Amino acid sequence: MTAKPFALDPFTAEVIKDGLVAIGEEMFIAMARTSMSPIIYEVLDYATGLTDARARLLTQGNGVAGFIGVLTYSVQSVLDKFGEEGLRPGDIVMTNDPYSGGGTHLSDVCLVMPIFYEGELIAFAANKAHWTEVGGMAPGSWTTDSTEIFQEGLQFPCIKAFVNDEPLPQIVDLIHVNVRTPDMSLGDFYAQAASLRLAGRRIVELCGKYGVGAVKEAMAWLLEDGRQRARAALARLPKGTFVAEDTIDDDGISDHPIPVRVEVTITDDEFVVDFSQMPPQVAGPINSSRTGTFSALRCAWIAIASPQSQINEGIFDPVRLVVPDGTIITAQRPAPTSTYWETLLYSLDLIWKALAPAVPERLPAGHYNTVGASITTTFHAVNDRFTILVEPNMGGWGACVDRDGESGLFSSMNGETFNLPVEVTEQAYGLRVDEYAFNPEPGGEGEHRGGRGVIRSYRILHEDGGTITITLGRHKFPSWGVDGGHDGSRNYAQVIRSDGSAKEPTGKTARLPLAKGDLLRIVCGSGGGWGDPKRRPVEKVRTDVRAGLMSKEIAREVYGVDI
Repeated sequence: MTAKPFALDPFTAEVIKDGLVAIGEEMFIAMARTSMSPIIYEVLDYATGLTDARARLLTQGNGVAGFIGVLTYSVQSVLDKFGEEGLRPGDIVMTNDPYSGGGTHLSDVCLVMPIFYEGELIAFAANKAHWTEVGGMAPGSWTTDSTEIFQEGLQFPCIKAFVNDEPLPQIVDLIHVNVRTPDMSLGDFYAQAASLRLAGRRIVELCGKYGVGAVKEAMAWLLEDGRQRARAALARLPKGTFVAEDTIDDDGISDHPIPVRVEVTITDDEFVVDFSQMPPQVAGPINSSRTGTFSALRCAWIAIASPQSQINEGIFDPVRLVVPDGTIITAQRPAPTSTYWETLLYSLDLIWKALAPAVPERLPAGHYNTVGASITTTFHAVNDRFTILVEPNMGGWGACVDRDGESGLFSSMNGETFNLPVEVTEQAYGLRVDEYAFNPEPGGEGEHRGGRGVIRSYRILHEDGGTITITLGRHKFPSWGVDGGHDGSRNYAQVIRSDGSAKEPTGKTARLPLAKGDLLRIVCGSGGGWGDPKRRPVEKVRTDVRAGLMSKEIAREVYGVDI
């Protein structure tokens, strides 16, 4: 396929294209350096990007893979509501609506800024960041037992937050009195605005240097390059229809398992993901929105087709989503969505499961498949300050056709995020980290074994104790193996009281009281194995036992190796 001809010479076009990509990266760095929240500046739970004037994604600086492509829908919602005529230089629009506008859950707040050059709308800068607090019934603003969106915090329905480069005081006041940590939330609000303004200045500089016509043409060239890459990737994939089924543990309100299914059809022209048989939206907060599901689909497509490519709208050209409204992955208002990632991860993992046997060189076996998100509230043991620790937890990835799975990584949705260092956790939140180790429990055995999950344990130090809210998917149904490889191990949390008594392991709990001296253990499972365990080389089994990643009993009973 030949590329569309452009008047701009390819050397200048390439320089401007690289300039646009660099702006996305510079926005990303600026956010990390100016944010007030560890979940942003340490964990990198946010994304930044640029679109053209028609809301088509040009470039994205990404921490969270689950935000791939959702900025497109945020910008489109701004255009739908205000139109070009309703936007002015100095405007910044704010949205966190889960049901439109690129929404996921209320904690993920998106800011969008139109960029003008000599009165013409040229582009949009957008970013999306997880705020530690947006109010609601539970500290940290997400929980496992909400039953409607109104319990989950402040909703910003695509409203102007800045006019003439000044924050609207009524918006600032509204946030200040509705969140539990206003300094942190407003600090992130201003950090987001700063990164948008930086992008605006850089776009104007590009236009001034090369001319606005050249910049617009380079944008079109960038999108066309993405389309060409996508077509080339599609041509390399096997054609046909691939099916996968699985089961979500429950919705947090009832204990009933939830069956899910996908059909993936790959043709010469399209990559079609059909979720028509997904169940209806549920009472609990694991519902995902359509835009969240788009991000899962786009994550899967990039992993399968072109993992090294720059992200832009063109790369997604062949991708199609088929699913009706009102399902568990296309929830409608006022369904709760605060732990949407548990279902979004399943939608991504189903595509993965359907295609892993067909493209084994690209996709491993199933991974631990949860964000492992936890909210630990307490008071700082030194200064008595109320603290809210919100963080993801790491688990094991599945084995590959030719090697063991990766240990201690975040989920497929989390992408390039990080855990909080032990020193930051103890200094900022007044907890003590008693254990940080790989999980050696049985699971994921195979010729190539699944990666190990991680155990992280927190000791409550303050006299007034605290609470824990946590959601760990695949507590009941562990990760899947391939070609005779064993399924992985399950994820769970357990509280061990100061007197030594232990509560039953759980996958979900909301605001469970903790007392001084109590220990919270968060245990993430291993990924699935690949291939018959009996084919694993003896020396690799012995090495795993010596490293504490496998017991002598498993070596003997599963691998047939006596240590």
